[in-house]
Amino acid sequence: MDSLLVEWQHRIDAVWQDQALSDTERITRIDDLAAELGAEHPVALFERAGARDSAGEEREAEPLYRAALDAGLDPDRRTRAIIQLASTIRNLGRVDESLALLAEEYERTRGQAMADEAAAFYALALVSSGDATRAASIALTALAPHLNRYTRSVTGYAAEMLDPPRA
Repeated sequence: MDSLLVEWQHRIDAVWQDQALSDTERITRIDDLAAELGAEHPVALFERAGARDSAGEEREAEPLYRAALDAGLDPDRRTRAIIQLASTIRNLGRVDESLALLAEEYERTRGQAMADEAAAFYALALVSSGDATRAASIALTALAPHLNRYTRSVTGYAAEMLDPPRA
């Protein structure tokens, strides 16, 4: 990442961390910073989408996420954009579309950075779809490697939830 974008990202991060800002103020500040990169810059689009999403303005966030993805994001931001878009459309009542996006991202990120984040949101979408057992299995599988003990047992039980032993 070039030094100008790094400095710009620090300013964006500061806006996100400023708890005194209202949602409207946060959107305005992020929009102002995004304008520095240009209206079609993928990172600017992504940050604008996130500001609206965070403020509960999912219908405004969705097309910005899609535009950011179409414009091309680095791998980390791409995964974040997919997760955030999928969460947004789940909140808009389109659970099946959300599930499809998250299932693909869950498979794509296995063993990589953001794998646990993809698993968490995939599990949430599965619960929304009525598949709480699969959701629990996904969540436990993601959690297991972080346990101090019982990793193997929890991993086994999570797999067994999806394919119970036959008597």
